[in-house]
Amino acid sequence: MATETGPDLHDLLKSLRVWAPEATELRPFDPTTAPDTPLSLFTTWFAEAVAAGEIEPHVMSLATRDDEGLPDVRMVMLHGADTEGWSFATHATSRKGHQLKHFAYAALSFYWPRLGRQIRLRGPVLPAPPAESQADLHVRSTGALAAALTGHQSEVLPSLDQLTQASEAAWERAQREPGLPVPTWTLYRVLPDEAEFFQGDALRRHVRLSYVREERGWARQLLWP
Repeated sequence: MATETGPDLHDLLKSLRVWAPEATELRPFDPTTAPDTPLSLFTTWFAEAVAAGEIEPHVMSLATRDDEGLPDVRMVMLHGADTEGWSFATHATSRKGHQLKHFAYAALSFYWPRLGRQIRLRGPVLPAPPAESQADLHVRSTGALAAALTGHQSEVLPSLDQLTQASEAAWERAQREPGLPVPTWTLYRVLPDEAEFFQGDALRRHVRLSYVREERGWARQLLWP
């Protein structure tokens, strides 16, 4: 039933399914065979998500908190994952950059519906050295450099025309000077204290495996779904 402003939200919600068999393969997950570190399992699951045709599997939610302790979340792109942490990049002058400066702790979440899987991580955040941040930027596309050069992320935008003008100038400069530094561009790494791997199950017997960092390595435990 449509409303005066458009389709009825509740009817749309009732029409949707989660993990429809024609679109999702819920694979068995035996946590007793899981590797000793979350990085190893993440790498395996990420590769399986890519092989399954997951749309943008490298996109993740990033949650931070502001000066008043209120949560903030947005989607960002994963730039890498290794023993130093899960990395993403942004301007140090952006909203999330300011938030991480004052409270250097964050949470990440990946969701891959084709496999009914999600991964959650949280831990302290450290900025990479400037040279490494600039190297990260310059291995990316011209569009990424142009966006970084446009700047003013999270600031109030007076008009779309102003954005168009600034973006056009940034694109021209990025094409002319592909190695141009952007001092505020920063690569950040989340080094998780905790990591959780969730595998959905058709009978709702979802498997949740939690890794918790300890002095001598990682402790593993199961969680009720």
